[in-house]
Amino acid sequence: MRTSPRSVRRSGPGLSVALLLAVTALTALLGTAPTARAGTSVCEQFGSTTIQGRYVVQNNRWGTGQPQCITTTDSGFTVTRADGSVPTNSAPKSFPSVYDGCHYTNCAPGTRLPARLSGISDAPTSITYSYVSDAVYDAAYDIWLDPTPRTDGVNRTEIMIWFNRVGPVQPVGSPVGTAGVGGRQWQVWSGNNGSNDVLSFVAPSAITSWTFDVMDFVRQAVSRGLARDDWYLTSIQAGFEPWQNGTGLAVASFSSAVDPGGGAGGSGDRATSGRVGSPRTSP
Repeated sequence: MRTSPRSVRRSGPGLSVALLLAVTALTALLGTAPTARAGTSVCEQFGSTTIQGRYVVQNNRWGTGQPQCITTTDSGFTVTRADGSVPTNSAPKSFPSVYDGCHYTNCAPGTRLPARLSGISDAPTSITYSYVSDAVYDAAYDIWLDPTPRTDGVNRTEIMIWFNRVGPVQPVGSPVGTAGVGGRQWQVWSGNNGSNDVLSFVAPSAITSWTFDVMDFVRQAVSRGLARDDWYLTSIQAGFEPWQNGTGLAVASFSSAVDPGGGAGGSGDRATSGRVGSPRTSP
């Protein structure tokens, strides 16, 4: 995922002006978004809301000035508008996504992240995607790692898991071989986008639905020298990177859990750092 300065969508229909201002101020302080009902549309460039009372859904349109909208469901979201296109040999238009953890000070309600890698026994996640054919995009997880328990800004290492790609697009960097992870075979890419290291795992054919352990991929990053056991997992995100069009793409369902039961060599600890940070910049 590539990112830019954001704002958080806030709403409060039916509230008095004074109460609305108070709620808005508190929301800004905590870095959280309001819970959405199914059918809630988010069209603001960096607008977000929450689903299931525990995950953030974000529009995250950072790479284009063309309109984009997402609409929430009970367990995910659908891209309902995705105008325009960008060159396929450059960064994508956006990363509409759902996540657990913290992303640019916006933390999912009740998240256990950031958490030290050495203290995580497992981090099971599950997703079901819905694809379209009249667009150029990838469908991917974004897993963010950093030496500090930060809730703001760009992390040091990004793991991408490409479930599907349509059109002439490829991950950051270059191919470095193949690997078996989570019982599947992947083409592995490695590189740097100018802001952070990126380790990508590309499925040889489209995966529509899968349940797996995020830590299987995190251990790959550690073994390749792109992270350490004393680093932190800060967020687990899943969505799409569209280059052309994208209307109709959907995450039908998403779940994420982090068990800080003690992994290899340490005990679990969740970050308690403040939710303040700097504006994001595009790589």
